Amino acid sequence: MKDLAAQLAQIVHQHQWDKHYENLLQSALKDPDVQSFLTTYQIPPESAVIKRNLDAIYEFVHAKGQAHFTGDYQPHLIWVNQTIHVSYQPDAALRQRQRQQYFQQKFQTIDMASDVRQASLEDFAQGAEGRLAAYVAALEFVATYSQHSGEFIPGLYLAGDFGVGKTYLLAAIANELVHKDHNVLLVHFPTFAVQMKNAIGDNSVLERVHKIQAVPILMLDDLGADALSSWIRDEVLGVILQYRMQEKLPTFFSSNFTMHDLKLHLAVNQRGDQEPIKAARIMERIRFLAREVIVAGPNRRFEK
Repeated sequence: MKDLAAQLAQIVHQHQWDKHYENLLQSALKDPDVQSFLTTYQIPPESAVIKRNLDAIYEFVHAKGQAHFTGDYQPHLIWVNQTIHVSYQPDAALRQRQRQQYFQQKFQTIDMASDVRQASLEDFAQGAEGRLAAYVAALEFVATYSQHSGEFIPGLYLAGDFGVGKTYLLAAIANELVHKDHNVLLVHFPTFAVQMKNAIGDNSVLERVHKIQAVPILMLDDLGADALSSWIRDEVLGVILQYRMQEKLPTFFSSNFTMHDLKLHLAVNQRGDQEPIKAARIMERIRFLAREVIVAGPNRRFEK
């Protein structure tokens, strides 16, 4: 026979726990957010719906009070098929971080300033009149590419003096495209060329070339800023441009040289050798991939 004292103690303990639990539930029902939810969906305080969903209501109130849930996710009561559920949704700070992460995945850079993702076409349009043609060309590309992304749309070759805003415009175009859900890679080409030379030592040349040659939209900034070796010109730049020409992938460039002057620049390698035919091959690919736009105006690089 069972110990009657033990049974009595168990009954008392169970009764006290049930009473404690009932108090917790009643306290949960008095929560302002719960009251607001019940009022919104016109659920009477004594309805069978509440009795069937007391566990969800209690979970919601309990979760609100936990520090664990004050960070990334917050509990919310939702009404689905005549049933109360608890949904954990990201808070504003988490949503902002998620947007930033998504944006960074879409807008990738190699050796560019950290603030390029802040550039905007509206700000670029506030510049000198010499920027108007480039601004219009940028708007036309964004609109056309967004409507016909399955077709080949040539990019832009932005030529102009130092500090007129060529890099800024590339970044502004990239921002517009990313906000329309397109992937963009913006590369500072002189620094990339140095990295490619260093990549010979660890046999990562092909890996680095493959990484950038197939991106949907590629932007090569400051092309022609330094004299290129024959190897960088032909085996790196030439290979990338050949692939993009074959696959008809939009490509952007910025340079202090016009296309005509860049051809002359590329014809002379680092040793001073003249290689006009090889330079012509590079320019043939550039002319196929992008149309030239002159960016004019004062040097704004040192403006406060």
